[in-house]
Amino acid sequence: MPGRLRLTLFDLDHTLLEGDSDVLWCDFLIDQGLLDRATFEPRNAEMARQYRSGKVSTQVFCDFYVATLAGRSAADWGPLRRKFLDTVVAPRIPPAAHALVQRHRDAGDLVVLTTATNRFLTALTAAHLGLPHLIATECETDADGRFTGRTTGTLNMREGKVMRLQQWLAARQIELLDCESTLYSDSINDLPLLQMVRKPVAVNPDDRLLAHALAQDWPVLQLRAG
Repeated sequence: MPGRLRLTLFDLDHTLLEGDSDVLWCDFLIDQGLLDRATFEPRNAEMARQYRSGKVSTQVFCDFYVATLAGRSAADWGPLRRKFLDTVVAPRIPPAAHALVQRHRDAGDLVVLTTATNRFLTALTAAHLGLPHLIATECETDADGRFTGRTTGTLNMREGKVMRLQQWLAARQIELLDCESTLYSDSINDLPLLQMVRKPVAVNPDDRLLAHALAQDWPVLQLRAG
């Protein structure tokens, strides 16, 4: 509508990114020799399966992945985080995803990346995509700046994505109801937020979200390169 602020929200994993940042991070750490393949790889795959089915609790899911950072500071992880972006993440973002983000930026939208993955892993991805605003799960650090392996605050997942967005908007004195809002997401886990925006768009949707999107006559996009 004319005069409304255009707010465009993007989920990351399986939406703009072909894959899941957390799962890819664990695979990356295994390849770097920092996690034991035999014990961790099956647990990683099972956690990903439970997430896709919507059966894992938000706390268990987020704690599982944030725990991989424990004992090191952001500076300690810095070189590996950059290598992860350059060698794993960036090649998995298809041209269509970049074009979609750019289209909304060129239109003057307020563009935001909102992801259940933690901020430390996704901040570089947001910058790579040209998304200046990031809402993500937050990691706890100790007095020396080392990650404790625990999360802090409201987890940015399922209903938490609604709460975190509302807090983010309130800090900027913006009302969601006053916005021409759009959310692009692949996952049934994002249904609470999809139902809050004016224009929900299913992108590379999982089976449950696809069924819901078709029943509600929501737009469905495919951004995958292949």
